[in-house]
Amino acid sequence: MIKKAIIPAAGSGTRLGPFTDAIPKELLPVGDKAIIEHVVDAFGLTEVTEIAIVVSLRKHGLSDYLGSGKKFGMHFSYVVQEERLGLANAVLAGEHVMNNHQFAVVLGDNFFRPNDFLRDLIAFHEEEHADATIGVAKVDDVTRHGVIKAEGGNAVVDLIEKPKPEEAPSDLGAIGIYVFKPCIFDAIRETKPGYKGEFQLTDSLKILVKWGKKVVYKEIPGIHIDVGTVKDLVRANAYYLDNRDREKR
Repeated sequence: MIKKAIIPAAGSGTRLGPFTDAIPKELLPVGDKAIIEHVVDAFGLTEVTEIAIVVSLRKHGLSDYLGSGKKFGMHFSYVVQEERLGLANAVLAGEHVMNNHQFAVVLGDNFFRPNDFLRDLIAFHEEEHADATIGVAKVDDVTRHGVIKAEGGNAVVDLIEKPKPEEAPSDLGAIGIYVFKPCIFDAIRETKPGYKGEFQLTDSLKILVKWGKKVVYKEIPGIHIDVGTVKDLVRANAYYLDNRDREKR
């Protein structure tokens, strides 16, 4: 049973300026909640009770907004990623909170519907006895995603970070949700920095594959919006406001 998780929330959000000059992008509203609160709500449908929220040095607004986690029936820890060195580095920052347990990861600036996506991914990970499980979806623009190469059912045999369209092994892109055994931390420590000196989680997953670990994927149905631009923020709000009454029924 997976009870721990990490929410990376240290991104700068430069494409969402000028809003993010004042507040973290994860606190921008989608409907009547901040983006990150929709993520927390998804954890509320699972057995997760302890979440490490990875923040940058200037993101105290997240702890002001979310608090201790008590109002969500959880416990939140805030971990500082002192330099923005990529998603793998952000995950590694939460290692001490995971305390050698399996855990889930969901990016704090992503909007998903339906809200049970994470519960289903965790169940799949446990059924598969996997070392790492990647949530994926068919994507129109492979240059914005880590793209998987699959073989024999749901086994992942390779991943390419933001490939050129002609070099993409599939149209299945990672969408910022994962479930891991603690071996991912060993793989991250072996990961070399890439573009802009950042440590890509895609490269860490490739190391797990190289080590013979069981890395699998599950295609996630529904809508996924990486809220990285004003256009994405408007699209997420439009979807939520158009569908919130149906969700409440």
